[in-house]
Amino acid sequence: MKKLILLSVAVSFLYSAVFAQNNLQKGEHFCSHKKMNSPNLSMQIDSDSPNSPVHSFDVLDYKIYVDIRSCFISPYPKSFNGNVTVKFRVDSALSSIKLNAVNTSISVSSVSIAGVSFTHSSNILTINLNRTYNPGEVVEVKINYSHKNVSDKAFYASGGHVFTDCEPEGARKWFPCYDKPSDKATLDLTARVKGTVKLGSNGRLADSTVRGDTAYYHWISRDPIATYLMVISAKVNYGLNVTNWPRPSNPSILVPIRFYYNSGESITSIKTKVYNMMTHFSNRYGEYPFEKNGFATLSSQFTWGGMENQTLTSLCKNCWNENIISHELGHQWYGDMISPATWADIWLNEGFATYSEAVWFEYTGGYTSYKNDINNNASYYLSNNPGWAMYNPSWAVTTPSTSTLFNTAITYYKGACVLHMLRYTLGETVFFGFMKSYSEDSLGGFRHNTATTDDVTAKLSSYVGEDMTWFIDQWVKQPNHPVYQNTYSITSAGGGNWTLRFTAKQTQTNSPFHKMPLTVKVSFTSGSDSLIRVMNDVNNQSFDFSFTRQPTALVFDPGNDIVLKTATTTLGTSASLAGDESREGSERYNENTFGADVNRDGYVDAEDVRIVESDVLSFGSGYLDTDVNRDGTVDATDLAIAENIAAINFIVSEP
Repeated sequence: MKKLILLSVAVSFLYSAVFAQNNLQKGEHFCSHKKMNSPNLSMQIDSDSPNSPVHSFDVLDYKIYVDIRSCFISPYPKSFNGNVTVKFRVDSALSSIKLNAVNTSISVSSVSIAGVSFTHSSNILTINLNRTYNPGEVVEVKINYSHKNVSDKAFYASGGHVFTDCEPEGARKWFPCYDKPSDKATLDLTARVKGTVKLGSNGRLADSTVRGDTAYYHWISRDPIATYLMVISAKVNYGLNVTNWPRPSNPSILVPIRFYYNSGESITSIKTKVYNMMTHFSNRYGEYPFEKNGFATLSSQFTWGGMENQTLTSLCKNCWNENIISHELGHQWYGDMISPATWADIWLNEGFATYSEAVWFEYTGGYTSYKNDINNNASYYLSNNPGWAMYNPSWAVTTPSTSTLFNTAITYYKGACVLHMLRYTLGETVFFGFMKSYSEDSLGGFRHNTATTDDVTAKLSSYVGEDMTWFIDQWVKQPNHPVYQNTYSITSAGGGNWTLRFTAKQTQTNSPFHKMPLTVKVSFTSGSDSLIRVMNDVNNQSFDFSFTRQPTALVFDPGNDIVLKTATTTLGTSASLAGDESREGSERYNENTFGADVNRDGYVDAEDVRIVESDVLSFGSGYLDTDVNRDGTVDATDLAIAENIAAINFIVSEP
């Protein structure tokens, strides 16, 4: 059972100092620039996440053979011959299947095994089968084809360098496939190349042989892959360095990390960082999910930074950049292991990977470095927001332009900021617990599978123990962000008592009201500041705080944790509040409640009650933490305060 998130008031110690951030180019800039300019539109896990799209068959495996030897020889043609055997399970009775194959790139010559004839037009390959197959049957068709000598921005060949680059829908340009991210399949790829070529692909290297001046590489991926993440990276005289990373769960199991690099590039520094990244992300997200990791710098034709191909990330020439690599490595969990069920769910890729950059900053430079990165993301979004939501259900049907799908401000930066605000809402322990539970969830259909936004929302709600639809709906499915125009007033209640009324008001007209926990910092004429956290669940909501010392000022969101907002907070006219206790939307809180989180775990709950009760029974005084009302004695009054707060699920913490 997970602790509920706050329902009422809290006092929270939050701080954020902005230091100079690492001046390396940010990985999401490279990634977004690449993908926005991409022309590429257009053990088998059987359990899909609940809302993943289904069609009449489910591809289980692609067995590809490509003879690309001539592509490494001047004049470096892009033409090659190949074949692919597609193994699929029938989901509804069928006598033909339709695959994606772009006519301007691919010419099909024949089909065999269960395929008896075909038509190929309008970029659709229709294969007629030798009979009608029933649900549950497993079928194979083999397709012989050739790739034309064309530049199609998916298959590249120049100067002894050959590579593929497919997101979002470019795989259909170099092999016939069902080219949608919802249908993942294992891959068995054999390539014929020149003897001086090194070639990398997904999964593990099963075999490589050299026969005279010709080499054969055989790669097998045991884990299913979305077609846009299937890759070839190859070069004459490629540099190759292989190191091994021991799995934290069993250090005797070594995961190879393969670094393919161009002449003159140095990988010495990045090797240690990748090693540490894999360990840190494994601690945060669950153990690295694949049998291999790898990176390959490509030719000058790949100018966009990085692409997170499963187990073999593509990088631009000499781009051994820590920020790019932390972004692309984060994708191995979020995007590769768990792929988007539709392109409407792309924020689950790019938002999570961009957030991974901040997670790495936190590891290398502390929370200040993390928060500075998040603040920079938020500033970019606020300055460049195009005004649409991260999630658009129509994108599940019609893939939008890459400039829309991979918009930097929305898909990358807003996505990362939303995850930060989720961390703020849930607390660090619950947030990272969810991240790990999500990535490790096989029964729910996520691990080595796909996810929709609604599936992730349901998973989040289940993990937290509270319906979190409100959070995802307002931040992911709605455009824009809240605009706060808050006010507060300070009033003497006599006898040394003071009341501060804070009113939270949102005024945006291009987005609905955003429910959020709010933190305010109250300063006084004497003593330390108090940080108070309340749940703002209706607009124009007022909160009355009672103090036994005189407040002087209030600061809204002092840690800037609701990073996607604009806000003003002004001091209004002080006035008597007598007779106004029944004001609609007003909540009243006493300063004495602010110390009841006696074990300092961020929650006032049954454990705090137990600790106070123990001290009440055993001791009369001297226990500062459990002396909730600070009267010098731990007694029934302190117990009553703790029980009352725990009963309504406060979250309280103090500096």
